[in-house]
Amino acid sequence: MVSSSTGRRVAIVDGLRTPFAKSGTALASQTTLELSTAVVTELLARSGVDPASVDRVVYGAVVQDVAAPNIAREIVLAGPFPQTVDAYSVSRACATSTQTTVNAAQAIMLGEADIVIAGGADSLSKPPVTYSDRFVELMMAAQAAKDMPTKIRTFAKIRPKDLVPIPPAIAERSTGETMGDSAEKMAKDNGISREAQDEYAISSHTKASNAWAEGIFDNEVMPYRIPPKYTTTVAKDTIPRSDSTMEKLSTLRPVFDRKYGSVTAANSSPLTDGASAVLLMEESVAKALGYEPLAFIRSYGFAALDPNWQLLMGPAFATPIALDRAGMTLDDIDVIDMHEAFAAQVLSNLQAFASDEFAKKRLGRDKAIGEIDPSKFNLYGGSISLGHPFGATGVRQITTMANELNRRGGGTALITQCAAGGLGAAMVLEK
Repeated sequence: MVSSSTGRRVAIVDGLRTPFAKSGTALASQTTLELSTAVVTELLARSGVDPASVDRVVYGAVVQDVAAPNIAREIVLAGPFPQTVDAYSVSRACATSTQTTVNAAQAIMLGEADIVIAGGADSLSKPPVTYSDRFVELMMAAQAAKDMPTKIRTFAKIRPKDLVPIPPAIAERSTGETMGDSAEKMAKDNGISREAQDEYAISSHTKASNAWAEGIFDNEVMPYRIPPKYTTTVAKDTIPRSDSTMEKLSTLRPVFDRKYGSVTAANSSPLTDGASAVLLMEESVAKALGYEPLAFIRSYGFAALDPNWQLLMGPAFATPIALDRAGMTLDDIDVIDMHEAFAAQVLSNLQAFASDEFAKKRLGRDKAIGEIDPSKFNLYGGSISLGHPFGATGVRQITTMANELNRRGGGTALITQCAAGGLGAAMVLEK
């Protein structure tokens, strides 16, 4: 169990996120910092925590804003905090806010802090766009020029091709493949059919739509009023579709392997804008302040694998680490929430969880991690239907599962993600 030698235990007191919206739509005008500051400010207001009592903010984004690279500190300076509140930023691709939560928990366990806010965000509507090395070199030379004739001669060297903008890289630097390419490879290598992927995607959308209808997300998603006029409010996630059918999905062409592929826009998570935040406290501090924790962090684990093999298999490697540290097996877990980068990725990991062969060959274990009961898996949809702002997803999952354990009056939950670079993350919560 995760606790310090002095017994300091980490409580999840509250969590919140903005609605998630497909990039280029409802939240397109908002920067990552604006989304982040709004959700952290609202979390503080709802919880009633004095901003001056927060010891640290740990936050992260995957697609970083060059104007605000230390987003955690910028949130403090833009929000209701005293300027003396410590803050730093973290990035671990799609597991970024799981990492910020772990870093916050470690600070609490070590006695460095009693109250910490963690989270993550991304606005894929506003990615940083760069220019060629030659253009940058010429601009720097022009800036350094001592006189106007030298500046003019430098600018004269610029050619039209130098002005072509370069969007953020979507391929793995080490492999040259996008995540979608890797998902295609996993689907083929693991025998995951197009039909199975589409069926999974429909199930995700159905669960998410039902969850919204049943009020599951009402207290963990804030209505977001769009500045500067504040006349438009985004009240809920815009991506879930209750009308998805196999007939509709079957008409979509594969995106990454157009001739032989099976990964489509419908069975993949969309580029998404959004932010999330979680409030953590040391257990005795939470009780002294009158808070009833939603859940406690029992354990966590991270793993890395060869991205040239199956890039998105991180959950199958990180989960047994977190379970071992918790002194538990998969059968001891009541609810499981796995990040849905692609249906092919989820189905491949579920297959690996249940495979003795995978356990022996890849994990050095005698037995499989375990087969997951569908009735306790991704209860309220996932990234395919809810969306995936890279930095926000981990805390989105943590918040939903902490609330679920609180609704049940107790139990255990497993949260897990794959991440770019062949990384994996897992966390066990308990109530």
